[in-house]
Formats: sequence, C-alpha cells, structure tokens
Amino acid sequence: MKLHVKHTTDYRYSEPLRYALQTLWLTPQSGPSQTVDFWSLGAPEKLFAQRDAYGNCVNSYTFVGQVSDDVRWSLVNAAGQIDTLGVPEFVDAPELPHPSFFLRPTHLAAPAPGLADFGRRFVEPSLTGVARVGQLLALSQAVADAVRYRKNSTSVSTTALQAFEAGAGVCQDQAHVMVAVCRSLGIPARYVSGYFYAANEPDLASHAWADICLDVANRRWVSIDITHSCLMDQRHVRLAMGTDYDACPPIKGVRQGGGEESMTVSITIAPV
Repeated sequence: MKLHVKHTTDYRYSEPLRYALQTLWLTPQSGPSQTVDFWSLGAPEKLFAQRDAYGNCVNSYTFVGQVSDDVRWSLVNAAGQIDTLGVPEFVDAPELPHPSFFLRPTHLAAPAPGLADFGRRFVEPSLTGVARVGQLLALSQAVADAVRYRKNSTSVSTTALQAFEAGAGVCQDQAHVMVAVCRSLGIPARYVSGYFYAANEPDLASHAWADICLDVANRRWVSIDITHSCLMDQRHVRLAMGTDYDACPPIKGVRQGGGEESMTVSITIAPV
C-alpha cells in the first residue's frame, strides 16, 4: 500500500522566543517493512541529520533570537510517501544494539512482579517460532483488554505500571505495558513510534506499538500492534524505535523565553 503522510507541529508562544534546540525523530527509513519513496522535513532553522544509537534518522536545529526579534510562532513540517510492505518479522542489522540490550529496565517500561505474573498467563518464555508469535498475539489482546484505550487518560510521563494499574491509556501506554511485561518475562522488547492508516480512526494516525524478540541469537523480531492486537501490516509506517517513548519521541527540545507555549499537531494519512 502506498501512503502519503503529512505531519505538522505548530508552536505558538505568548512572549518572544529567545532560544530553542529541537531534536526530531520524524524521518522514516526504508527497510523490510517499508520503502520510503520520498520524504521532506522542514523546520525554522537549518537541520542537521545524524543516526542515534538505535539506528534512527534524527534531525536537530537551533534557533537563536535577537533582542529585536518578536518571534512567537514556529512550525515543523514532515511529509512524504511510503510504500508499506506488511512484513512483521525481520532480522536486525548487525550494527544495531544486541537484543539483550532491550531487557534493561527504563523508567517508562520497567519490569515488575505483577506484570510478570500477568504475562505468564499467556506466554511460555521458552517457546520459539510460530508458537511464540501466537502467544505474543494473545498477550497483546490481554494487554489491550487490561489497558483500555481511552483518549487523554494519561500523559507522556505515565509509566507502564501506572497505566496497567489504572486500566486505561492510549497506544503509547499499551505499547509500554507490552514491552514491560515481556521484559518481566526475560524477553527483549522495545518501543516503536510511527503512523497508522485507518479512515475511521484519525486519533491513531500518530501511533505506537512494540517489537518483541523471537530469537536472540539470530536477532529476529516480530512487530505487534497492541491497540489492534495484530501483527504490523500495510497500515503501519515505522518512524523510530528505542527502549521506550523517551528514547524516540517525535520531537524533543528545550527553550528559553516564549512564555506560555501551545502546540497543535495535525497528521493526515491517505492512500495514493
């Protein structure tokens, strides 16, 4: 499926902006699950590209305002066309972190005894191959049932355990719970950010899911959408991956000045 994506982030400030440093995880890459036909990224200042430790394409820019400036608005635009291939299983390149790295606890997706007890009801950690995939899909359905999708019920700082105990969250929280449950069982897992195309689910255009390791020795992974309890398919566009949301947010930055900030995000996805 060919998908055209447009992602706009609009910042408004109550006072003049003096300084800003922004880092963007907004550039998808070609790989086993997708081919990027073209992609453009625009920002208020010149962008500098690099690879992070997880192999993501990261761009950053710096804005320095002059005393005479009255800058109260900035815009980040990302747009392009991706050919999604619907391949949920893949092998990592050798230069990426070893799967065992993704067993390490992180603040947003830390292992916990209660999460391990929950996971053991669905997954036998010693299984591999097709049997493992079937159990992981069953676990994803259980996580989606335990953490019901509820818009605006959490924030970007909500941890997996907090969302699990509250019984509600958004796709980010469901992905964090899935990752934390797998880590609690000794299964490497990581967070994936991206886009999801569904004409009747515009709130999920900005989406998150999880990669779960099937074979540590051979670096083989399967990508699972917890919100929809399915394998990643042609509706999904991968943006970035990391240990949790904090490792690959769409945009992260610091600023001086600007007073009160408001942010509006607009994402449209359409088949070509």
